[in-house]
Amino acid sequence: MSFRFSIAAAALLCACAANAAANTPPPPEVLYFPTPQAAVDVMLEMADLKDGDVLIDLGSGDGRIPITAAKRYGIRAEGVDINPELVAKANDNAARAGVSDKVTFKEQDLFETELGDATVITLFLLTSINLKLRPDLLKLAPGTRILSYNFGMGEWKPDRTEIVEGRNVHLWVVPKKTPDFKPIGP
Repeated sequence: MSFRFSIAAAALLCACAANAAANTPPPPEVLYFPTPQAAVDVMLEMADLKDGDVLIDLGSGDGRIPITAAKRYGIRAEGVDINPELVAKANDNAARAGVSDKVTFKEQDLFETELGDATVITLFLLTSINLKLRPDLLKLAPGTRILSYNFGMGEWKPDRTEIVEGRNVHLWVVPKKTPDFKPIGP
């Protein structure tokens, strides 16, 4: 094989690989790891769920947080995930748990999700994603509870933190907007 042919073959191989990579959707910003059930239980206890609450789980994975909330507390819940396989699994899990009438799952980018009806938001996302969401979370109605497994919100300090199996569960309550209210961060 000639040197020129080897160079041309290598260039063609690189071009094909680059083209294949360009046509491949980018990987999700957060990899899926299920929230341990013990953490789900503590998150929902900390949320102090009541009749009429609406929970939205951003990055809902297999649906365990909305399903547990609907089953134990009888509230309406929604899960949002970008992965269609996880959304299908969550819907199957909701049907098996008998809460399909109270829980819905959407295949959607969490940054595109309408949060206005939520009284409780749950997250198991990286701090960098939480920080991107923070301005929208702070716009929610005062008293809205936000719970995160393992990751914080930068300089927005939680109202309460519990430790479950060596990991943090944080609770923030959206503050009342008073004349001297200054939103945190960008």
